[in-house]
Amino acid sequence: MTAVGWYVHHHGMGHLTRFLAIRPHVTASVVAFSSLPQPAALPDGTTWVQLPRDDEDEGAGAPSAAAPTAGGALHWAPIGHRGHAERLATIAARAPHLDAFVVDVSVEVTLLARLLGRRVVLMTQPGDRTDEPHVLGRRLADAVIAPWPADDGEVHPVGGISRFATRERSASRRPGTVLALGGGGGGGDAAWDAMLREAIAATPDRQWRVAGGATWIEDPWQALCEAEVVVTAAGQNAIADVAAAGASAIVVPRPRPFDEQHRTAAKLDELGLAVVADASAPGDWPALLARAQALEPDWSAWGVRGAAGRAAAIIDRVAAGGRP
Repeated sequence: MTAVGWYVHHHGMGHLTRFLAIRPHVTASVVAFSSLPQPAALPDGTTWVQLPRDDEDEGAGAPSAAAPTAGGALHWAPIGHRGHAERLATIAARAPHLDAFVVDVSVEVTLLARLLGRRVVLMTQPGDRTDEPHVLGRRLADAVIAPWPADDGEVHPVGGISRFATRERSASRRPGTVLALGGGGGGGDAAWDAMLREAIAATPDRQWRVAGGATWIEDPWQALCEAEVVVTAAGQNAIADVAAAGASAIVVPRPRPFDEQHRTAAKLDELGLAVVADASAPGDWPALLARAQALEPDWSAWGVRGAAGRAAAIIDRVAAGGRP
């Protein structure tokens, strides 16, 4: 049986959620590497290796001050940081027993895997990825998977990857209900919270439910199905989950590196799948909600059905030495 390494980035929960959605469809055995703790349940044939952190102070100053970009050639490789060296050494020690490596996301791990002679499947994200490190990562990868309907000829657009892709709707929409989904990105988002307070105050006739941050819902499927309108940031997993539920949505892109969420929102607007609003000046909330209610989005355009399986097929083919 082929064996695959899988790097799961530790920022937020989106990369882990994507891993857990795709993993059951991959036939190869998998060794997952991440700074995140091991999830409570892992699919059979999966080993979890928790890595040291590479973004914490070690007594000699912040790693962000230790030339982490190597003059713009990389994104994060701080000089003299023991945790950074140990995490890459841990990956390298396992590499001889792996046929390929899935990287979600890290240019440095992509480079390491290729230097060790492993085939690489790279998960990419929307946004302006024309900087030197991203270009290098794409050049080194055997396949680049885009988990949205990308129109970039250099990637494999598999569609939005949602953990709910195979679920049937569990409830009918309840009139007057609004679900506010996420937005904090794992580190809090004061502007998002302020926007929600204004929105809730402006729409006393609506029943709002907030899912994210301090009000995290482990399984929001029921809430997604019941909501007449979903207000969400433009993260890849959130949009894929909204698409899986066939929800009417207001999408408010948040500031992210490489303009990621604004590019996603622009694609949704282009396809007519959601109402796109600006968090700093969203406008008239009653009117925005009415516009979203009136939408009849054809979320099949986001390609959620079968997306995890399509991604897994690419991974298995590359691991076996075939073309993606």
